[in-house]
Amino acid sequence: MASFSLEQLTTFRLVMGRGSFTAAAEALGISQPAVSLQMRQLEAALKTRLIERYGRGVRPTPAGLSLLAHCGEIEKAVTAAVHSVALHQQTISETVTLGTGATACIHLLPGVLQALRHDHPQLSVGVQTGNTQDIVRAVEENRVDIGLVTLPVSGRNLEITPIMNDEFVAITAAGAADMDETVMTAADFTTQDLIVFIAGSGTRALIDGWFQRAGAVVSPVMEPGSIEAIKRMVRAGLGYSIVPRMAVQEPGDRQGLAVHPLAPGLHRQLGLVMRPDKIVTRGMRELIGRLQMQGESEST
Repeated sequence: MASFSLEQLTTFRLVMGRGSFTAAAEALGISQPAVSLQMRQLEAALKTRLIERYGRGVRPTPAGLSLLAHCGEIEKAVTAAVHSVALHQQTISETVTLGTGATACIHLLPGVLQALRHDHPQLSVGVQTGNTQDIVRAVEENRVDIGLVTLPVSGRNLEITPIMNDEFVAITAAGAADMDETVMTAADFTTQDLIVFIAGSGTRALIDGWFQRAGAVVSPVMEPGSIEAIKRMVRAGLGYSIVPRMAVQEPGDRQGLAVHPLAPGLHRQLGLVMRPDKIVTRGMRELIGRLQMQGESEST
């Protein structure tokens, strides 16, 4: 019987999905030679060529296509076997991977993960951060078990569960025109320096849409890649911004800032995304339940 590893199969699927060894290596966080070595070992184990060069990328040979058709079922069967064995354990001892944005990671997850660690000390939750598109792709490629992202999302065969609504608010430097809690409209930003999240994200698209619906023309002076960087710039008096309320919910998070409601209001919806063929383990079920409870408390 041919001897190969699940890791090699996972890498093979990713190489085929991404179309190159280099792209697969970047997604896995390993070197390109390491990916090449795994593929050579897999071909040696199966005694056939699975991958061929195609322009600047790669594609499966007929044998590779045959193997690719079985990879998903193999991974699913192994996951089901592990899950079945885990049901006989008194404690939840496994690793669950969650992908989410930096804002939710900083302001939403710590309390959830702390409570989860207290109740299930042997449950390990790995967290990866990125924009919505990156997280969705990681879920599709089975590199992340669960994604917590800004909706709506588009992807292949995703199971999507909305869990909470998060309001957007305007922030200014504390004491700026003594405007704390004063309602701000899109027109208020046209005469101020706007500091806003980097273009291409779901959060930025929602903010841009809010301005467009109001007919306001704004040109950001800064586009940092994180909400925390935006808050520091605003705190220094370098401009105004619009951020999710969760980023300034706690007193320590809004220190040095004035927070203002928006008119009309602007909200984003956060949701969980998973592959529909994903077997939900006990650990995943616990994490999903805690996130849903947190979403309900944040939305009320």
